Amino acid sequence: MKALRFHAARDLRIESVKAPQNPGPGQVRVRNRYVGICGTDLHEYASGPIFIPSSAPHPFTKSHGPQILGHEFGGTVEAIGEGVTTVAVGDRVSIQPLIMPRVGDYYAERGLFHLSDQIAVTGLSWQWGGMAEEAILHEYNVAKVPESLTDQEAALVEPTAVAVYACDRGGIRAGASVLVTGAGPIGLLTLLAARAAGATTLFVSDLNDARLKLAQAAVPGVVSINPKRENVGDVVRDQTEGKVGCDVAIECVGNEHALKACVDAVRKQGVVVQTGLHPHENPLDWFSVTFKDIEVRGSWCYPTWYWPRVMNLIASGALPASRAVTNIITLDTAVKDGFEALLDPAGTNLKILIDLAA
Repeated sequence: MKALRFHAARDLRIESVKAPQNPGPGQVRVRNRYVGICGTDLHEYASGPIFIPSSAPHPFTKSHGPQILGHEFGGTVEAIGEGVTTVAVGDRVSIQPLIMPRVGDYYAERGLFHLSDQIAVTGLSWQWGGMAEEAILHEYNVAKVPESLTDQEAALVEPTAVAVYACDRGGIRAGASVLVTGAGPIGLLTLLAARAAGATTLFVSDLNDARLKLAQAAVPGVVSINPKRENVGDVVRDQTEGKVGCDVAIECVGNEHALKACVDAVRKQGVVVQTGLHPHENPLDWFSVTFKDIEVRGSWCYPTWYWPRVMNLIASGALPASRAVTNIITLDTAVKDGFEALLDPAGTNLKILIDLAA
């Protein structure tokens, strides 16, 4: 079968690989339909391997490169292994890509599977991935989608789950004011998730004016801020009750300036949520953290049981995740039209999906 595999930084290859065989006990074989290109995939392409095992196999899955990429995807069940009861052949499914021990792990035994120290991810540290025609997954990795959820939306559940969890970590409630730094795909989905949670005053900051315009079109009423021209904190304070700042600020870039803007813009006793992955240590103004009596919370992935909730949010229209999609391409053109296009600092794309049936 055809697959897009990572070999090294700037070395992705469309290759013919052996298709998966019949699934083992507790496993499912899926024909993949759509897959999204994630920021993590871009980091691997630009400067990896990062999460992809290179010097030694993954300690739990024993996976190693070359790696089929792709962890934001959905498809149709083609075969099920012994003991599988939650899905059947022909079911359309969305993939929850986290793989970890189910027993004998401190966090897994407490239902916090996403915090396992032995975690692996489909498309990064598992033999299979979404950027191929088929994949083998565990039963707990596949969730049957509602009839009203499209195939494209099934591939958007994973990044939307990241956004929903970030909003949950922030404790967003009805009437809240929220700043999101970064108007990329996760930033845009976080704005939509914040609105679905009841936030009424939304701000977004980004250095890319094209992305700010996309955010304004996708989330009507959002106040856009370009830090090159305006001070983020000043704009937020000027448009919040009492001019004190926003209730919650969510950093979706992995940039030290964006995080500092969150600390500045949030009100006293507000909450800052760190969602973007920082490539290095970030010096923060801890005096402000203390003086303002704020909370700084991390947000790592999502609880694995979020899938039904997130699918229903999307299917109901409460969280229109498809607004983040700006292009659909084929696997053959994925490097040029997908990875390279998304790495362009002046680019106009947000979420790009690969149509595996094209």
